[in-house]
Amino acid sequence: MAKSIEEKVEEHFKAYLDSLGIRHFGKTEEINSSITKALKEADSKSGGSGVNYPDIQLLLQNKTRRDIPVMIEAKGTKGKLVKLTPGGDIELVSGGKNPNRAVQQYAVNGALHYGLAILDEGTYSEVVIVGINGSTLEEGCVKDPEVKAYYVSKKNDRVPKELVDFDFVQMKQPNIDAFFAELDKLSLTEAEKEKLKRDKEELLEQSIKGIHQRIYDDASIKTLLGTNEKLYLFCGLIMAGLTTEGVKPLEVADFYSNDDHDDNDGSIVLRRTKAFLRKKNCSTDKVNMVLNYLKPVFEKRDLWKPVNGESVIKSIYKQVKEDILPLLESNIHLDFTGKILNSLNDWVAIENDKLNDVVLTPRFVTMLMARITRTDMDSFVWDTCMGSSGFLVSAMEIMIDDAKKRIKDTQALDTKVENIKHNQLLGIEILGNIYILAVLNMILMGDGSSQIICGDSHKEGPKFIKSHKDTFPANVFLLNPPYSAPGKGLIFVDEALSRMETGYGAVLIQENAGSGQGDVYAKRLLEKNTLIASVHMPDDLFSGKSSVQTAIYLFRVNRPHEVDDVVTFIDFSEDGYARQNRKKSTQKVNLRNTDHALERYDEVAAICLGKKPKTSYYTEANGLVIRDTVTLDGNDWTFNQHKKIDATPTETDFKKTVADYLAWKVGAILKGEVTADV
Repeated sequence: MAKSIEEKVEEHFKAYLDSLGIRHFGKTEEINSSITKALKEADSKSGGSGVNYPDIQLLLQNKTRRDIPVMIEAKGTKGKLVKLTPGGDIELVSGGKNPNRAVQQYAVNGALHYGLAILDEGTYSEVVIVGINGSTLEEGCVKDPEVKAYYVSKKNDRVPKELVDFDFVQMKQPNIDAFFAELDKLSLTEAEKEKLKRDKEELLEQSIKGIHQRIYDDASIKTLLGTNEKLYLFCGLIMAGLTTEGVKPLEVADFYSNDDHDDNDGSIVLRRTKAFLRKKNCSTDKVNMVLNYLKPVFEKRDLWKPVNGESVIKSIYKQVKEDILPLLESNIHLDFTGKILNSLNDWVAIENDKLNDVVLTPRFVTMLMARITRTDMDSFVWDTCMGSSGFLVSAMEIMIDDAKKRIKDTQALDTKVENIKHNQLLGIEILGNIYILAVLNMILMGDGSSQIICGDSHKEGPKFIKSHKDTFPANVFLLNPPYSAPGKGLIFVDEALSRMETGYGAVLIQENAGSGQGDVYAKRLLEKNTLIASVHMPDDLFSGKSSVQTAIYLFRVNRPHEVDDVVTFIDFSEDGYARQNRKKSTQKVNLRNTDHALERYDEVAAICLGKKPKTSYYTEANGLVIRDTVTLDGNDWTFNQHKKIDATPTETDFKKTVADYLAWKVGAILKGEVTADV
C-alpha cells in the first residue's frame, strides 16, 4: 500500500490559505463555543464516543455578519478524495451502530461528517465542506493536489450541492459577497427533491418498523397494546416531541420515570400533546377528541411505571427522538401516517377495519391523481374517505408550489398559502383512529387540519346554498373509497360529484366497478359527468395488503357524458416500479424505481391532461393507449374491454408457420418417423 502523504497535503493547503490571507484554524484550535460544542457532542467518525478534529477549519464572514463555517478534511492517498454511492450521493452513515469506513478513509466524506455535526448543533443553518487530497511528492512538495467542495444547508434539507470548479481564492475577503451569492443559487432540482422525498420516506418507514418490531418482540409491551393503541402511542410521542413555538423541545432527560399516578411519563406526554395542539390553533373540540383517544394508552400504569429506573414510554421515546422526529422536522413533507399504517398492517389488520378496507394510497399515485384533476393554487379540494389524508397532503403540496410560482409578492404569497391550508381543503373520515393520523399529517404540513372532519361523509360535505356561511365550493375531488361499499365504492363518487358544480374528480377504485359491477352508480355518474380517462393500474399496487385490480377513473364534473365522447384508456400495468411483499421481503426497500418510474408518471399525467408527453412509453402505436367511446350504461370503462386483438394472419405469421413445419418435418425424417416426399 502506498504511504500516505496526508501531513504534506495539509501543509500544502495551509500554505495556500496563508498566501490568500485567509485565516484558518488547526485541529485543536477553537473558532467559537458553538462549533466546539457541535464537534464534541457528535459521534466520532468511528461511530462511537470520541472527539472530532477537522484538519482545517474556517469561518467565513461577510459585512452583514452572515457566518458560514468551513470544515476541511485531508487525505494523502490516491483515490481517497471522495466516495460516492451507486446513486451518486456522498457515502455516509453517521455514527450509531453502523459506522461507515468511508467517513474515516475519504476526505469529502469525513468533512461531511463534521459539517452535519455543525448543522445538528443548531447555531448554523449552512456550512461548506471541503475534501483535500494528494498522493505524490516531488522535491518535498505535493505534485498532484486536488480539492472538492460542497455546500450543505438546512434550506436544501442537508443535501450536499457541489461547488463546481471550486478554488479557495473564492474565499478571499474581497470575493466573499460573490461567493455567498453563488451559494445562494444552489438549490435542489425537482428531480433531487423527489429523490430526497422517496429516500426519506423509505428511511421513515424503516424507522417506524424498527420501533414496531421492538414492541412486537417485547411480550410485556405487546400484551398491553392493541393495534389502535399502537397508533395512539406513536402519535402521542410524536406530537409531544415535535418542536413547538414558544415551548422548549422535549428531551429524553425530561422523562423522570416517576412512580406516581399524577406525575409520570405518561402525563408528561399528554400535557405536551395538549400544548402542541393548542399551539397549532386546533379547536377545543379537536384537542379534546385527540386527548380522549390518547389518555387510555398513556394512563396505563405498566407503560409509565419505572422498571430498572426507566419507563417503557421513555425508552420508546428515545428511539422516536433519534430516528423519527428529525425526518418529520425537515423541509420535506413526508407521508408519515401512511408509513405507520403500513408498518402496523405488516403484523395485523387495523382492528376496526373488518372488511380490510384501510388501504393507504401510495404518494406517487395521490400526486398523479391531484395533477390530472388540474389542481392548482385556486382549487378547493375534498376527499370523503380521507384515511390518513394522503390525497389532501399531495393536493396541498401542488397548490402551494403553484402559488410560489405565480405570486411574486411575499406578503400576498403568505396570505394565499394560509388560505390554502385553512380554507381550500376539506377531508372527512369516519374511523376515529385513522382520523387522528389525518389531523397529525395535516399539522405536519404546516397545519391544513382546519377542515378535517371526523364523521360520516354521507351526511357531511359541501353545501351549495349561496347564503350558507359554510359553503365549500369544491372543484377537485380525490378518492380511494372502501371497495366493500355499494357499487364497489362508487356510491361515494356519485354523492360527491352531485354536490359539485364545476371541476374534476378522480377515483382509485376496484376496476370492475366500471365493467358492470358498479351497481346503479356507474350509469348514474355518466348522466351528470363526463368520463375522461380510464387508467389500468399495476396489479401489485398494494403489495402486501390488497390484491384487487384497480383503475383510476377521471371525470369532468357537471357535464353529462355523450355517446360520441372519446375516452382515453391507458394500460399503466408497468409503471416503472418494482415492489416486494412487505410481509415476505427481506429487502429494506419495498419499492424500487427500476425503469424510469418518474418519467412514466409524468407521461400518463400529460396524456390524461391532453398535453404532449416528453416520453413515449404509452402510445396508440404500441397498444398501451386506446381512444374509444363507451356506452351510457356504465359497464365498459376498463382498458381490456377496448383492447382489440387482430386475428388477421400476416406474411410474417405465414413464414413462421412454414418454418416451424419444415423444422418438424426434417426432424421427423431424421428420426425415421416419416418418409420424405418424392
